[in-house]
Amino acid sequence: MSSSAEATVLITHAVGLHARPSVKFTKLAKSFAAEVEVAVAANGPWLDAKSIVKVMAAKAPKGTLLHIRATGDGASAAVKALVDLVQRDFDEDADHARSA
Repeated sequence: MSSSAEATVLITHAVGLHARPSVKFTKLAKSFAAEVEVAVAANGPWLDAKSIVKVMAAKAPKGTLLHIRATGDGASAAVKALVDLVQRDFDEDADHARSA
């Protein structure tokens, strides 16, 4: 049986879903077997969350409601992990602390 999940999360990162955050987002999405899609509007267009080119093309700035959906094995876990990543500000503070 195929599962599905979806969620919406607010982007609070200063530069939005740009280069470094997009890489982290797609890398995490690729770690799941489920098909994962992302959109900046509830009705789409839906983009492959495992494609860095497509995620960056979304040009989602700070303040955007990011819509995430997944289908297949691990769909719920994938959506939860991606929402958590966005809510953690893409772990940017931790990255800066490590490089300081």
